[in-house]
This record gives sequence, structure tokens and C-alpha cells, in this order.
Amino acid sequence: MIRSIVSNQIFLKMRYQIILPLNNLAQTLHVISGTFKNWQVWKVQFENGEEATLFKHMEVWMQRNEDNLDHQTITAIGQQIDRINTEISLTQNRV
Repeated sequence: MIRSIVSNQIFLKMRYQIILPLNNLAQTLHVISGTFKNWQVWKVQFENGEEATLFKHMEVWMQRNEDNLDHQTITAIGQQIDRINTEISLTQNRV
């Protein structure tokens, strides 16, 4: 994980493997978290160069209208991001 600070906002750049539900293949995804307006968003880049922007409303993961991920893929990626965010929170609370 790499942290960079841009204009008082912290953007987390993460790379991790996830098994996508449709084809059961492990892929390495690059994830950059940031904010857009008042929303926390995650830009996800796949191995083939395709990108999607995800955000979470309450407990439901969603994507922009321009992105074409299926619901299972969005949920699988979102669950992984939730796990990573929990680990980051736990680590920061120990400091």
C-alpha cells in the first residue's frame, strides 16, 4: 500500500488479488481511494487496463453509470475494500 497526500487529502493506492465470481480467476487490482464531492470513491483498475469507479451508499456497493461491472463483481471487490479499510482503521487505532 502506498500513501500520497494531495492538497490535504490522503489517497490510498492499494494493490491486491481478488477472485472474481464469474470466472473464478484471481486478478490483481489496483485501487485508489479518494473523494469526489462528498463521497468516498474507489477507482479500480483491472489487469486488462479497464477501470471502474465504485462507491458505497450505506451497506450497498455501487458503480458509476458509465461502468459495466456485474453486481457479483462489484460486491466481491467491495467486500475486499471493506476488509482492507477495517485493517487500516485497526492499525491507525494502535498508533
